[in-house]
Amino acid sequence: MEIKGKKAVIVGGASGMARASAELLHERGASIAILDLPTSAGEEVAKGLDGTFHAVNVTDDDNVERAISEAVGALGGLHIAVNTAGGGTAMRTLTKEGPHPITEFRRVVELNLIATFNLNRLQAFHMAKNEPENGERGVMIDTASIAAFEGQIGQVAYTAAKAGIAGMMLTMARDLGSLGIRAVAIAPSLFSTGITKGIPDEFAEVLTKDAAFPKRMGQPEEYGRLVCAIVENPMLNGSCIRLDAGQRFAPK
Repeated sequence: MEIKGKKAVIVGGASGMARASAELLHERGASIAILDLPTSAGEEVAKGLDGTFHAVNVTDDDNVERAISEAVGALGGLHIAVNTAGGGTAMRTLTKEGPHPITEFRRVVELNLIATFNLNRLQAFHMAKNEPENGERGVMIDTASIAAFEGQIGQVAYTAAKAGIAGMMLTMARDLGSLGIRAVAIAPSLFSTGITKGIPDEFAEVLTKDAAFPKRMGQPEEYGRLVCAIVENPMLNGSCIRLDAGQRFAPK
């Protein structure tokens, strides 16, 4: 799919990897709608991209449906969706205080996996209305993590949620294939975003020592470049692509 002239919704687009993706897509000619928390810098980021901002809490189903509809209405359609909203917790299956609280496990799965699928089903609904371009109507790009494959100690809830995102790509791609809608996930390693952005260099070196090359944290624009490559290559579908410099997480 050619990026120029396309309509893109970027969830979590006020910062980090999603913001970098929005900026690169905008540079290549896409129209942008940023969806993020009302407390985020989303409005400022959207203004800088000649786009629109729509406040959203991805765990509020009604809020998500309304925000997606508003964004698609403002754009005049939807061809590209990038979804990065999520987060985790550090807690073992059995802690010194007792079993992992099921409410906390449920919260992490809700924030990452269920919220992502909710976005996908709504985004696909709007993409299905497009006139096809070489048979293609849209592409959805979700965010997993290499923790989906090598979760560390204390990441059981996060691992389950991100593995769910990775696991649903092929089935969703098959579900939507007849409509010309693709579904792909990116599984990043440690990237310099959010709380990791301020990590001292010497600590970052320890965290990335097991990477093959380069031995550093990823940069948001490197995620954004992969987003653009996925959009432009119709053969990328139904898979979860590792973006990790050859790193494999150790147990801790």
